[in-house]
Amino acid sequence: MRARWQPLIRARRRAAAEAGGVVVHTRARFGFEAGPASSDDSRLRRITGRLSGAVTQQIFAALDAGVSEKQHQLILGRALGHLYFREAGHRAHGLHVTLEDIDFIEFALQ
Repeated sequence: MRARWQPLIRARRRAAAEAGGVVVHTRARFGFEAGPASSDDSRLRRITGRLSGAVTQQIFAALDAGVSEKQHQLILGRALGHLYFREAGHRAHGLHVTLEDIDFIEFALQ
């Protein structure tokens, strides 16, 4: 029974995540490239936020393609940079965020 139903359950959860996004909670080292007179030193930060369905689709596509961990970090760094540092496009335009040294990361449907 488990072998029959588990793939269906996973497919439904994935569809829900790709449609509505996921909540990500992480503690990692974030750095960024910024303009003059600003510090671009990386810092350990704890961030929790909702990633959009489009970003979630990118993450699943990367998993399906078997890309490297570095590529996953680029996707997440870009998404979390937009969400947290640029406040969804309301400030810090042009800021390039890097994600390094992930202590932990958790994803959840809501």
